[in-house]
Amino acid sequence: MIGHSWIGRGSFSRTLRTVTKDERGAVAVIAAVVFPVVVGAIGLGAESGYWYLEQRKLQHAADVAVYAAAVRYRASDDQTAVEAAALRTASGTGYEPDIGTISVGPLSGSTPANGKISVDLTETHARLFSSIFSGKPMLLAARAVAEIKGGSKACVLALSKSASGAVTVTGSTDVELSGCSVVSNSSASDAFLMKNGSALMSTECVYTVGGAVTTTGLTLTGCSGAVEYAPPTPDPLAGIAEPGRMEIDQLPCRDLSYISDTTYTFDHLPSGQEAIRFCGGLDIKGTIDLKPGLYIIDGGEFTVSAGAFLTGTGVTFLLTGSATAKLTGNGDIDLSAPTTGPYAGVLLFGSRDSTGLNHQVTGNSESRLEGALYTPTGTIDFTGNSTVAGGCTQIIADRVNFTGNSTMQTCASTTNEIVVGQSIAIVE
Repeated sequence: MIGHSWIGRGSFSRTLRTVTKDERGAVAVIAAVVFPVVVGAIGLGAESGYWYLEQRKLQHAADVAVYAAAVRYRASDDQTAVEAAALRTASGTGYEPDIGTISVGPLSGSTPANGKISVDLTETHARLFSSIFSGKPMLLAARAVAEIKGGSKACVLALSKSASGAVTVTGSTDVELSGCSVVSNSSASDAFLMKNGSALMSTECVYTVGGAVTTTGLTLTGCSGAVEYAPPTPDPLAGIAEPGRMEIDQLPCRDLSYISDTTYTFDHLPSGQEAIRFCGGLDIKGTIDLKPGLYIIDGGEFTVSAGAFLTGTGVTFLLTGSATAKLTGNGDIDLSAPTTGPYAGVLLFGSRDSTGLNHQVTGNSESRLEGALYTPTGTIDFTGNSTVAGGCTQIIADRVNFTGNSTMQTCASTTNEIVVGQSIAIVE
């Protein structure tokens, strides 16, 4: 019995050792199967975290790029400049253009004054650990949309980028601007300049790219003080085309007697547009009632003599060949710009080719000028004992001077709006 028990215990011990060896082998097999899965899961988890961080970096690049693009778009830069600003800003935050693409553009129906612009970025990366499961590269994409909104309207805009006193208010002038602001795109320290204590101006606000020199004669109804170092305001009329020299030369030269007869007809530019050309200036005498259309003053001066009465609805005067306007207030003027067509909202258009010219407006209490006085490369002087009242007068020039004993009452145009003080917000 004793021997039998001993033999049984030995057999049991051998059996136990055998089972133990079998379990150890099973663990090894399981470990061999599971370990690559565990390592793969760890690797994929780490890679997923890496791609998440790369995605966030790309989204940040899109956000800052769309803001930069919106700033340039608001300033009416061309598409190339807008794209360059977006690319430069995105690259500065780590975006890699060599392995990606960038798409920049305004959304449908948008304008620099009020609209949205988007930036879409992509980057293509080689996979890391996940390459054992897929040979396709990893494509990251990000999109951001910025909106330009808010702001107020202006009715006086000096386009010069550097002139001292680009908008000047001096002498005994009294300027009253109803519901609109004054803007100077000059970067000079005195981009807006009031020179003495007797000059008065009332306006909603004053915006300057540079600085402003003001006096107690400035009354601001919509802001607490002049807004300095503001972004440049785009020219709302920059897209309006003017006929070229060769086109104008094909029109016959007319004189005052031609339009004194109310049965006169228009000539035609090669484009088919109706126009009448006056060579060497035009001096209005007597009573002249103009038909709607384009009147080209080619050289000389455009004046209204004492006792004359000039009226016209839907008219535009194009000053070319270094022609200047000297509306001296000796006669009565009642003019309004067209509301439709290629020159909608433009009453006086100084050719962009005629630089450094001065145009004078010195009306009287009977004067009404409705529309834009637009001389993008010239200066407009409101001077003398002038009053321009009634209607909405808009002044857009390289420089604008208010001098003498002049009173100007105007309002913001609704045809070619000058929008200032806009904000930019990322909305997507």
